[in-house]
Amino acid sequence: MDMGFYLPGSYPHNYGIGDTLSVKVNSITSIETEIPFSYYSLPFCKPLEGVKDSAENLGEVLMGDRIENSPYKFKMHTNETDIFLCRTDPLSGGDFKLLKKRIDEMYQVNLILDNLPAIRYAKKESYFLRWTGYPVGIKVQDAYYVFNHLKFTVLVHKYEEANVARVMGTGDGSELIPTVGSGGSELPGYMVVGFEVVPCSVMHDAQSVKKLKPYGKYPSPIKCDPTTVAMLVKENEPIVFTYEVTFEESDIKWPSRWDAYLKMEGSKVHWFSILNSLMVITFLAGIVLVIFLRTVRRDLTRYEELDKEAQAQMNEELSGWKLVVGDVFRAPANSGLLCVMVGDGVQILGMAVVTVMFAALGFMSPASRGTLIIGMLFFYMILGIAAGYVAVRLWRTIGCGDKKGWVSVSWKVACFFPGIAFLILTTLNFLLWGSHSTGAIPFSLFVVLIFMWFCISVPLTLVGGYFGAKAPHIEYPVRTNQIPREIPAQKYPSWLLVFGAGTLPFGTLFIELFFIMSSIWMGRAYYVFGFLLIVFILLVVVCAEVSLVLTYMHLCVEDWKWWWKSFFASGSVAIYIFLYSVNYLIFELKSLSGPVSEALYLGYSLLMALAIMFAMGSVGFLSSFWFVHYLFSSVKLD
Repeated sequence: MDMGFYLPGSYPHNYGIGDTLSVKVNSITSIETEIPFSYYSLPFCKPLEGVKDSAENLGEVLMGDRIENSPYKFKMHTNETDIFLCRTDPLSGGDFKLLKKRIDEMYQVNLILDNLPAIRYAKKESYFLRWTGYPVGIKVQDAYYVFNHLKFTVLVHKYEEANVARVMGTGDGSELIPTVGSGGSELPGYMVVGFEVVPCSVMHDAQSVKKLKPYGKYPSPIKCDPTTVAMLVKENEPIVFTYEVTFEESDIKWPSRWDAYLKMEGSKVHWFSILNSLMVITFLAGIVLVIFLRTVRRDLTRYEELDKEAQAQMNEELSGWKLVVGDVFRAPANSGLLCVMVGDGVQILGMAVVTVMFAALGFMSPASRGTLIIGMLFFYMILGIAAGYVAVRLWRTIGCGDKKGWVSVSWKVACFFPGIAFLILTTLNFLLWGSHSTGAIPFSLFVVLIFMWFCISVPLTLVGGYFGAKAPHIEYPVRTNQIPREIPAQKYPSWLLVFGAGTLPFGTLFIELFFIMSSIWMGRAYYVFGFLLIVFILLVVVCAEVSLVLTYMHLCVEDWKWWWKSFFASGSVAIYIFLYSVNYLIFELKSLSGPVSEALYLGYSLLMALAIMFAMGSVGFLSSFWFVHYLFSSVKLD
């Protein structure tokens, strides 16, 4: 193979004619239950050499992919028909019941050839629908039929390197020297660029194949008509499985072989959502600008230029925020918790930004399954340093430079969010273990995750905390009075404003949220990471602006308790995201069946909402902190 830069999991595999191609199977999945099961939990043919696990990385296992070998084998560029695969044992009562149940729950079989999932086209009126995978079976008028004959089409592309001129550099000029193989008799190799399947239900005669060996020729020609079904599932009857394969040469080049899976449906919608967000941002930016111009600049010039008389008069009508000058930096209640949450938020935010940037650059293509999850874990752990640093430095600032207790703050940061995540995931895992799903994280992996948490994440957070304790704390521009000032009665409760503020960032996000939800729960590939990156940056900007405007409004009505309010003003977007997921469950995933599936869905949604609350809350808090610091350091009060 030539020196070319290919992303992991996506280098071209060159097959000669007649080379063996092996199909792998992934877990069977259903958008009704969201609970994956192993392919071999159903009475399908097993490979002669035994079932072997061939998952490639940690991310796959975490996502519930269970990739195993399968009995389906092809020879490159060799069309074969009527291949007998196996005859199962007569179906026991249990297997019969299970098969019917899985057909009812609309489970799909997911086959993979050379890393490409099998794709199935169905014609509806005039246009093609495409799915990955094919159903286990179908129910027609209370009778259950199983798809026992598969018609595969493998699209191949000639490997162009068999006879390519190599470029040889010789000093100043380089000449083309054609390389000829041994006597020019090299047969071209082929690459797999497409894998399609048509499932059929064909009535096979179980008696006629008693003596047949696997991969033998079925005694009579098989007609595969996808519009009719014939193979009834009956108790104590065996099922015969067969397949056929044709190879087609295709113009699809290797790099674009994933295009069929990622047809850009609705890119207009993404642009619309970005435009929508930009309008919200400009609107808010306008308000922020007005605040800066109106208050800070005008108040200060008036303040310094007027003579004594007028100044005395002005003192009476001081704008509200100047009255709270002696209280605005008073330490908030539960300041330790605030530091911890901001630290965790910075860590989550950093992880999200870096992961999405890498994904947008194409490092986490759908071709390499599970890299996204691994990337997230990796960046999250590395960013423990940032979390510890931010939390401890904030802790020292609130405590006016007191170093005491920085170790316990770092410890809390390292355990707070991961602890919550762990609780939720462990609970969900017990539900999945109970239903014997492959979605359950195996115990060994659990140990690995705990090990990563305590041996990588925690020490890094402590290192960050150490640097935070070393760094100079931020000096307050004004002194805090001994006695707290009374907060005047407000016209409306300030918490109402805080929770209402979440609607603005949610408005920038919700269209993209729909695509992300469908990709997670409907099994579609999510690939528009470029859009996601833009939306994410816009979201951060909106959150900072919203929080800043709200903090200013509170200070103007002489409410100096802004610390927690600024955190939740932008963090409250998470409430709306969670409500949106509940709404999505009720209206889009009508088919989710059973309490386990719903618990899974809500558990994951809750975890997502919490992570967003921490990340956006810390954005809001840090922007407000900077603003308050700036506001009061520009005031010269006698």
